[in-house]
Amino acid sequence: MPERGSSLDRRWLAGRIAMTAAVVAVVSVATFALLAALPGDPAVTILGPRATEANIAAVRHDLGLDRPAVARYLQWAGRALRGDLGVSYQTNQPVAESLRQRVPASLELLVAAQLAALAISVPLAGTAALRMGSRLDRLISTVSFLGLAVPNFGVGLLFIAVFVIRLGWFDTFGYVPFTQDPLGNLRGMVLPAATLALPLIAQYTRVLRNDLVATLGRNHVAQARANGVPLGRILWRHGLRQSLTTLLSVVGLNVPTLLGGAVLIESLFAVPGVGRLLFNAIVGRDYLVAQGAVLVIALAAVLTNAGVDIAVRLADPRLRRGGGR
Repeated sequence: MPERGSSLDRRWLAGRIAMTAAVVAVVSVATFALLAALPGDPAVTILGPRATEANIAAVRHDLGLDRPAVARYLQWAGRALRGDLGVSYQTNQPVAESLRQRVPASLELLVAAQLAALAISVPLAGTAALRMGSRLDRLISTVSFLGLAVPNFGVGLLFIAVFVIRLGWFDTFGYVPFTQDPLGNLRGMVLPAATLALPLIAQYTRVLRNDLVATLGRNHVAQARANGVPLGRILWRHGLRQSLTTLLSVVGLNVPTLLGGAVLIESLFAVPGVGRLLFNAIVGRDYLVAQGAVLVIALAAVLTNAGVDIAVRLADPRLRRGGGR
């Protein structure tokens, strides 16, 4: 039996890797096609509106834009596999280097948002589950519902209006590396991280609360409570630990949404991350930068989801024995 279970795990892992590669390939094709369909000509953007047709044609030839779309995609994809994402039309900087400089800020923002969301939602969900049906439970559920209804961008504007303009607690925007100025780094990250975390807090609280209510209603939990086991210990041993797989799955499913929201939030709070780079590249018709940024975001989402899938299987022995999910 152990050999059979091990074989199933290897087969599942191989299939997961193959599916991840296929998704990345499809995303790269879709990204290339969508960006190529955007209105505007990079050659005109580079030369300006007064450029002559001859100059535009020369720049298009130098950039390879006069070649068939399939040939351009295959060339770009082949170079991308070697780590060469091309050179920016606007700055003449290698796209890979631009992305390398932007990844730390984005990574810090996304990790901070996830950690803040988990740190707040887990206690809220536990409190609501232990006091199911009470006024506090209904209040937490209502606030969570409202948190899901408000878009990230609107939350960000509200935070700026209240905490920057009205209260003056935050008077600067932008990103300062932690190694240069720890306090400045934290001040610059509080509002964008909170903006991204708010809808996550609402969703995690609702999902985990419902899962905890179901778990705490089982017979062995009722028996533990009848035997005088403290509620806090019951919540940890029989509630949160058994709800871990559900929470991990929800966290994984939220990664693409979080990455997508970061595009606007980084621009709103002047965080020099991959999302802001993508936004500026689309506005400036810098297609190679946009393609590289989308590819990095897609890779992050797909690889994170694959990692969460593996973590869920490791956390739940039933999935390992079942051999698939």
